[in-house]
Amino acid sequence: MAHCVFRTVIPAAHGFLTGWVRKAQNIPDPELRRQALMSIAAKTFHCEGGALYSLLAGARAMEAARFIIAYQTISDYLDNLCDRSTSTDPSDFRALHESMLHALTPGAPGANYYRNREEQADGGYLLDLVRTCQDVLAHTPSYGTIASSLHELAGYYCDLQVHKHVPAEARVPRLKQWFESHRTIMPEMSWYEFSACAGSTLGIFCLVSCAQQDGLAQDLINRLRRAYFPWMQGLHILMDYLVDQEEDSIGGDLNFCSYYESEQQMLDRISFFFEKASQEVSSLPNPGFHTMICRGLPAIYLSDLKVKRQKAVRDLSRKILRRGGFQTWFFYLHSLLYRRLISQENTLQQPA
Repeated sequence: MAHCVFRTVIPAAHGFLTGWVRKAQNIPDPELRRQALMSIAAKTFHCEGGALYSLLAGARAMEAARFIIAYQTISDYLDNLCDRSTSTDPSDFRALHESMLHALTPGAPGANYYRNREEQADGGYLLDLVRTCQDVLAHTPSYGTIASSLHELAGYYCDLQVHKHVPAEARVPRLKQWFESHRTIMPEMSWYEFSACAGSTLGIFCLVSCAQQDGLAQDLINRLRRAYFPWMQGLHILMDYLVDQEEDSIGGDLNFCSYYESEQQMLDRISFFFEKASQEVSSLPNPGFHTMICRGLPAIYLSDLKVKRQKAVRDLSRKILRRGGFQTWFFYLHSLLYRRLISQENTLQQPA
C-alpha cells in the first residue's frame, strides 16, 4: 500500500493539481486568482490525503482521483474566499457553495456562483472544477445508488460553511440552532462536535471511490455512511482544529476544540470518536484500508510543526498517540519524516 501511495497516488494528485494551478494562474480577477493559488499552495496535503481513497476504486482509480482533487480544490478555494475575504454575507456563502452541490449532480446547469460579491471574473475556473466532477460522476457505475448520500453529506458541509463564516457574534447562535434541527437523528454529542462532523469531505470521497465499481449494494452504502458520518469525519476535523488552536485564536477564527470545558474532556471525546470510528470501519470491506486512515489521521495532524509551538497541544498529542497504539505511532514517525523531506525540498528549491 505504501508503494502505491508514494509511486502512484501522490504523483497523480500532484499531476491533477498542476493542471488546476495553470488554470488558476489565468484567472482575470487578481483577488480570486490570489485566493485560488493560495488555497492550492497551502492545502496540497488535503488533496494528497483525499486521493488515498482512489485506492478503493480498482481499475478506475485515476478517475476517482480526478474527482477527489477537483472537489477538494473547490472546497479549499471556497474556504479561502469565505475566510479571507471582506464578505460576511450568508447569501454570498450560500451562492458560492451551490457549486459543491452542482458538482455532485451530473447535467446540472452552472450558475454565477459569485453573484453576491464584487469579485466575479474567474475565467471559468470554478465552473471547470464543477464540470470535472460532474464528468467523473456521469460515468461512475454506481452513481445512482450513492447520489442521495452524497447530497446529504454535502448539504451538511455547505450549511456549516455558511453558518461558521457569518459575523462572529452570529456564528455560535446559528450553529446551535442548526444542530438542534438535526439533534434527534444524531448520537449524543455537542453542537460543536456535530459541526466538526459536518466539516469533512472524507465520506464523499469514500463513496465516490467505492461507486466506481458496478453493483454497489445499498446496505454497504449505509454502513459506509454510518462509519464516516459522524465518526471518521468528526475525528478528522477535531484533529484539524486541535492543532490549529493557536492560529485560529490569533486570526479570530472559530475553533470547535476551544469549546471543550477542559483538556481532559477534549482528550476523552477525541478518544471516543477514535474508538467509535475504529469500531465502525472494522466491519467494512477493505477494513485494513479504513483502519489505516483512522489510525493515520491523528498521526498526520500531530506531526504538524504547529504542535511544537503549543505546549498544551503538545502534551495532549502524546496522550492521543499513546491511545492510538502502535499503528498510530508508526504513521506519526513516518509523517514526521515525510514533512521533514518536503521541508528540505522546498528549502533547496528556494532561490539563493
